Amino acid sequence: MNIDFNLFMNDVVRQARKEITAAGYTELTTAEEVDETFKKSGTTLVMVNSVCGCAGGIARPAAAHAVHYDKRPTNLVTVFAGQDKEATARAREYFEGYPPSSPSFALLKDGKIITMVERHEIEGHEPMSVVMKLQEAFEQHCEEV
Repeated sequence: MNIDFNLFMNDVVRQARKEITAAGYTELTTAEEVDETFKKSGTTLVMVNSVCGCAGGIARPAAAHAVHYDKRPTNLVTVFAGQDKEATARAREYFEGYPPSSPSFALLKDGKIITMVERHEIEGHEPMSVVMKLQEAFEQHCEEV
């Protein structure tokens, strides 16, 4: 049986995008969209999406569930590492002091990085532990909705 790798990967990417946008995150695909979004006042949660099976399969459900909380970011956005390279590179410029990591989450306030949940805090962990890390950050830095 032959599997077309590119066709398979396109399906994986499509599903990963669908999961995160269905959870209420807006995709940023260009550097301009990143700059425009990060200039907005308030808090912004950036989910750096990834096709990595192990960590991505934890991060996307955590992203979906974490926002069901009394306090949450004003803006929910996502960039896709390895796919939307320009947008991801620009977003990472804002993550000063943190190395590139995907999947990961960055919480910004008024365009400045507050904290990150990096891949090493996702991979090998239960989704609920990632949800709790995100909600702890929301509790400290976000407004009640």
